[in-house]
Amino acid sequence: MSRKSTPKPAASPGRPKDLTKRAAILDAAERMFLQHGYEGVSMDQIAAEAGVSKLTVYSHFGDKDALFAEAARAYCEQQMPASVFAPAPGTPLRERLMEIARAFFAMVFSPEAVAGHRLLCTPQMVDRGLAKLFWEGGPMRVQSAFAELLRQRTAAGELEIADIPRASAQFFTLLKGDLHARLVFQCCDDEQMCEAHREAHIEASVDMFLRAYATAGQDSRPRP
Repeated sequence: MSRKSTPKPAASPGRPKDLTKRAAILDAAERMFLQHGYEGVSMDQIAAEAGVSKLTVYSHFGDKDALFAEAARAYCEQQMPASVFAPAPGTPLRERLMEIARAFFAMVFSPEAVAGHRLLCTPQMVDRGLAKLFWEGGPMRVQSAFAELLRQRTAAGELEIADIPRASAQFFTLLKGDLHARLVFQCCDDEQMCEAHREAHIEASVDMFLRAYATAGQDSRPRP
């Protein structure tokens, strides 16, 4: 039987928490989880790496499950903060989508993200429910923020989308393509990951999305 985990909320002490210590704990947890896996890291080790007491770690995060989920969420927010999804109505549609696509590609194809993806696919992560928590704090947040941008651009008449959440998911799926799976499985060669190949892949993905949803007169590439 699988063991689902619901992270405990952090305790609520009588005085405000030290945000500097919190950031140090998250940074240490992120590094150590990626290097040693979830089971290979203890709260004592994270505390020592962060230069704080174990009691401080528990005070901020409640338990290891909650710390893992928060470290994953913080990483995603650092790489793709809310500002990335600002509608920027003065920016041409294709240019705006390319900016978001490049930021997303850089995030999910980074060595840290690839290592994290492999970790999340392990039975321990799935059984404890931590992969689901990561999905909610990472990909789901990204798709929801992008969906709001699509709603605003659709309202402005630049896009015609009947199911915006689905279109948002499709955009990021196109960007990952088979390149992400190849990288996770260590099947990529240098040519596939070179800058020119990456840029061509991003452009082709954005243009396919625009061909599906852009209204007439928008700045998608001409049809062949």
